Amino acid sequence: MFLAKNDLFCYTDFMKLSVVIPAYNEENRIEKTLLSVDEYLSKQPYDYEILVVNDGSKDKTAEIVSGLTGKLRGLKLIDNKENHGKGWVVRQGMLSAQGDYRLFTDADNSTTIDHVEIFFPFFAQDYDIIIGSRRLKDSVIAVKQPWIRDFLGGIFRLVVHTLVPLGLRDSQAGFKMFSKKATEIVFPKQTIFRWAFDVEILAIAKKLGFRINEVPIKWINDAESHVKLSGMVKMLFEVLRIRWNLWTNKY
Repeated sequence: MFLAKNDLFCYTDFMKLSVVIPAYNEENRIEKTLLSVDEYLSKQPYDYEILVVNDGSKDKTAEIVSGLTGKLRGLKLIDNKENHGKGWVVRQGMLSAQGDYRLFTDADNSTTIDHVEIFFPFFAQDYDIIIGSRRLKDSVIAVKQPWIRDFLGGIFRLVVHTLVPLGLRDSQAGFKMFSKKATEIVFPKQTIFRWAFDVEILAIAKKLGFRINEVPIKWINDAESHVKLSGMVKMLFEVLRIRWNLWTNKY
């Protein structure tokens, strides 16, 4: 599969990519995102599947996805009737996936699926996890988020760097790809399922010795996405839990 001598990634007919999309009340944008993802992947030389994991949506998200399952190749719906949190459904989707490489990405399509082609070559360099970053030199933020959200995000990054130093600039961007092996070892150990689940899975991966690489992405802020101050407080408490779990060797 790999040409190690020049770190080129070689596709094979047997390779499969799984794209996991957590969804909660996404009836206004999920169809557009799925059509975009399928249009791109249908032109690629490898096999793929798209798993939408509904997190107990109160709108027509599940109905829309279900209506597309017979039209889009490899589209599957995991329809949870109750809300468990984004981290919970991401774990469910990643562990239900069958791909050699498994990506979870946001339903708002803030980072487009074609970024996977930038990610793939790093697996040829023995990385296990590749994450998209909005904080690197070559990152592009096409539409910026409100200043207050950016300010709160800066505080959160400082807390994470202090309590759970990952050596990464951006732990929260919703575009992360894992090898099959990393997925099946890291995600079963996950204990946090809402605000700071990204920090936890990366902390677990680092503790277990998996190699993580951070890659610049183009990111478009969605005006419909909001993080309240109460959510930030909950995130901070969850980071403290992660710190405690690391101290007590829970992972």
